[in-house]
Amino acid sequence: MAMRSAVQGVVGRPLVAPQSSARPVLSWAAARWKGSAATPKSESAAAAAANKDDTKTKATEPDKPEPATPPELPVSFLDISKAMHRIRDGIVRSDMKRSHFLSDLCGMEASVYLKQEFSQFTGSFKERGARNALMCLDEEERKRGVIAASAGNHALALAWHGTQLGIPVTVVMPTIAPLTKVNKCKAFGVNVVQFGQHILEAKDHATSAPQFKGMRYINGYDDVEIVAGAGTMGMEILEQVPDVDYIVVPVGGAGLIAGIALATKTLQPEVKVLGVEPHFCPSLTAALKAGKPVHAETTATLADGLAVPTVGGQAFKVAQAYVDGVSLVSEKYIALSVLRLLEMEKFVVEGGGASGLAAILPGGPLDIPGLRGKISKVVIPLCGGNIDVPVLGRVIDRGLAADMRLVRFVTTVSDRPGGIAELTASISQAGGSIRDIYHERAWLHSNMDQVQIKVVVETFGEAHRESLHKALEAKGYDMNWGNDTEGGASAKETW
Repeated sequence: MAMRSAVQGVVGRPLVAPQSSARPVLSWAAARWKGSAATPKSESAAAAAANKDDTKTKATEPDKPEPATPPELPVSFLDISKAMHRIRDGIVRSDMKRSHFLSDLCGMEASVYLKQEFSQFTGSFKERGARNALMCLDEEERKRGVIAASAGNHALALAWHGTQLGIPVTVVMPTIAPLTKVNKCKAFGVNVVQFGQHILEAKDHATSAPQFKGMRYINGYDDVEIVAGAGTMGMEILEQVPDVDYIVVPVGGAGLIAGIALATKTLQPEVKVLGVEPHFCPSLTAALKAGKPVHAETTATLADGLAVPTVGGQAFKVAQAYVDGVSLVSEKYIALSVLRLLEMEKFVVEGGGASGLAAILPGGPLDIPGLRGKISKVVIPLCGGNIDVPVLGRVIDRGLAADMRLVRFVTTVSDRPGGIAELTASISQAGGSIRDIYHERAWLHSNMDQVQIKVVVETFGEAHRESLHKALEAKGYDMNWGNDTEGGASAKETW
């Protein structure tokens, strides 16, 4: 199951719709952890044992042999099975929703399913790994406490579950961490240390500062317990959508996709697991090409939760063995996916959490026949909903621009009374709503009786934008349009 060559911009195997959706509803290994009221007593006893401090060594073994995992991999399916038992009373079994609107939008006669991981108490899937890692500590480690470096979701998850389990937690957060997340961590009663300009400086401080000596450092995406905890989502997916064809997973440090791929491929090898990374942080793509984790050049991205320059070494070994492909998604589609979820599903999801949907939107990197096949059932984990309100406003505007519902142009009008009024009246007659308008005289290198006007207009979409353009052109306006959402103004534009 090793990675193969790139196909149409996707690193991995060719994507072909499965020939049949017939398959076992769920293999025994997933079914035994459902935790229903009818759970046999022997399994209830196993659950009790798994919740003790020494669960890592004393958890009750299943009464049947677990599906095999290659011995050279650092995480096994048994690790995920135990984690499922261990954490199930402390996390939310997030809902799975079939989206009629997004299925129609993406041209899928079958289904797009959304797993609502943003409904966890702290707003992200990170709780799965955090709780599992904390519950695997021995008594001495619990007393000394744990430490982690994080700018957001991992810190929140550790803070909350550390408080619930009575384990001292210290989180080192870079100074760029959103104030709302810093304050939430403090509200949970944990020790918050702000240090460094970025996450790597925070991590160096957490692992080397003498005052933290003796604390167990918990990596947010590469500890075995973290990957195993994340893998429990894969088992839930198979319970909720037994005949799933594709699972499209956002990728940051690769812990989530490694866990999901290991769980699902062990139980149902025919399911394809695909990763999605932002163009501005292609760390898993770079690692797969190099055959090992390497540093990837990164730029600030709307999917800030996925901005991990180097994937985890443990997670990479699992992902390399089980993941079917990885694609890169642009900022335009990340913004558009946040907008689509807000408008169509009433879900507030952060950029990283929405990246899986971004990949399958029309025009996205996974908008290909394999996923649009009539029998395809696609599951997308919405991994987090912790987006700051000011950032959400900017992302919505970018999404509207990507959707051609927010357009901008530059033109010139007569610098006489009524010149600007004529332009605004023409826009109104064409059905446009002016969002912003600016006029410029001092730096205009044309006739002295002209003034340059820069306008941002709300429209109903691309067709309306074209009709607005034709209407203004018919009235003699010479316009330079700019709607480049990928990185600045167009070459002709003079913003």
